[in-house]
Amino acid sequence: LLIVTPHWIRLLFSKLQNWLFGPVWTVLYAMMGIASYLVYKQGGWNKQSTPLTVYGIQLLLNFLWTPLFFKAHKLGLASLDIIGMWIGIVATISHFRPVIGDITYPLLGPYLVWVTYATALTIWIWRHNPPQAKRKAT
Repeated sequence: LLIVTPHWIRLLFSKLQNWLFGPVWTVLYAMMGIASYLVYKQGGWNKQSTPLTVYGIQLLLNFLWTPLFFKAHKLGLASLDIIGMWIGIVATISHFRPVIGDITYPLLGPYLVWVTYATALTIWIWRHNPPQAKRKAT
């Protein structure tokens, strides 16, 4: 049984964050912003409220993941959150595509790939790290 402690997770992610996470997320957020702007340009909120709402929901789930995972150490909730985020990204792509065309894929595809990896990692960490009470019982 591999126990991944919160300290180890923070250490791992702090090392990765300096050279990988910061630049990757900067690019991903820029591409998401461009995609949402292109959708907004096609009639504003009045005409594009559904795609922009779907986008906003997945973005909210994105913002919730970090405090759930790192601050609260709620790995199960973080896993549910990131699964919801993944579904929201797929829904965003499917709502943006009819509005802005195939440019949707290069703008949001890398985000989906990145979150797919993050989802697998989050779930793996959760499944391999039982809550404290279960650890003491084993």
